[in-house]
Amino acid sequence: MQIKTAIFEKSSSKISELPPGHRPEFAFIGRSNVGKSSLINMLTGHKGLAKISVSPGKTRLINHFLINDQWFLVDLPGYGYAKVSKTMKAAFDKIIENYILKSENLSCLFILIDGRLDPQDIDLEFINWCGTNQVPLVMVYTKTDKLALRNFNKNKKKLESKLIETWEELPQSFVTSSVKKTGRDEVLDFIHFVIHNKKTNN
Repeated sequence: MQIKTAIFEKSSSKISELPPGHRPEFAFIGRSNVGKSSLINMLTGHKGLAKISVSPGKTRLINHFLINDQWFLVDLPGYGYAKVSKTMKAAFDKIIENYILKSENLSCLFILIDGRLDPQDIDLEFINWCGTNQVPLVMVYTKTDKLALRNFNKNKKKLESKLIETWEELPQSFVTSSVKKTGRDEVLDFIHFVIHNKKTNN
């Protein structure tokens, strides 16, 4: 898939404010500081599309970007904020939960995992919660250029070993680097495949 146009559509704080219509939506989410904005900008080829900040947790609304006038890329608030109040964290969590469980157009949720780290409990909990609620998802490993391949593979294997304790079959995953543009074609081809299949089955 080639990205010809990527335009900010709107920000929403609740389901009733989401863009109207039935365009397929592909949402991206992860822990704070996982590299979500950098990944979105890399995928779309627009450096300033998603705002990058040195302070994690700046995405506080559901942000819709219209891609090729065909589908929406959705930037969701992160989970696992370290520097916000419990009240604000609960509000973010409610926004995320409502969108994921109630959006009629969500085609796939991309859960971002920091490839530099050992499995994080909060990632495992969120992935398992999505699985329990039968949310269509894939995992995306980020920042994989920041460490040796053998070390990344160790981290990936540890995470998969944890997941296989509760999953019959592991979710599909992609390995990415926003710096080296690793995984860009694979993620976009996957999105193209999902959109094509939806059209074929409708």
